[in-house]
Amino acid sequence: MISRQKIWISRFAVAIGILVLLYLFPLFRVVSLDDANEASAKASAAKFDPIVFVDQFWNDKLLASKANAVDALELVNEIQANPGKVRQARGRQVGLSQSYFLTVTGVGRVVSVEKNSVGLAITDQSVEAEVVLESGILFGNTVRDGTGLLDVNEFQNTQDFNAISTELNRRIEADVLPTLRDIATSGTEIEFAGCAQVSDESTDLNPLRVVPFFVEAK
Repeated sequence: MISRQKIWISRFAVAIGILVLLYLFPLFRVVSLDDANEASAKASAAKFDPIVFVDQFWNDKLLASKANAVDALELVNEIQANPGKVRQARGRQVGLSQSYFLTVTGVGRVVSVEKNSVGLAITDQSVEAEVVLESGILFGNTVRDGTGLLDVNEFQNTQDFNAISTELNRRIEADVLPTLRDIATSGTEIEFAGCAQVSDESTDLNPLRVVPFFVEAK
């Protein structure tokens, strides 16, 4: 009889212990609807907004990067003298890619106007386009990666990083390219700043194709 009592006492103690543990460490937690809505609102507020980001980046950093860009006249002279040295002297490589980027600024004279591009002569004696400004629909990551101002490791995921490219291209198409098309008449001098991606030096350096983020008639 005594042993049976001990068994029941032991079982009761175990049951009490389990109940205490479940109270302290519940298997699930009931969250009120208000708390759930508040958590959802905070998550939405923290969601990355590429439009807001690009607007700040554009005004605070991108336009300011013009001051550190390669001078177009110097670059064209270097390309003509020794194109093989441009990568090492001026280029910026991203990751393991064989392509490299250039950020360039300068003044050129309009020598050609096509549907999706404007050709500029940079040197005084040239009558051929030495720099071509893209003026059509934009794709790719040339401006995002060209300046070196943005690092993928600073973003939560690649989706946010790619959204920056899309918004930068949209912003250029909306704010820069209409101005470029308006001022691009033969003989006009245009001040510009932009980025170029060089994948094949035999075709991409002469003329140098630039996605502009700043243009202005001189």
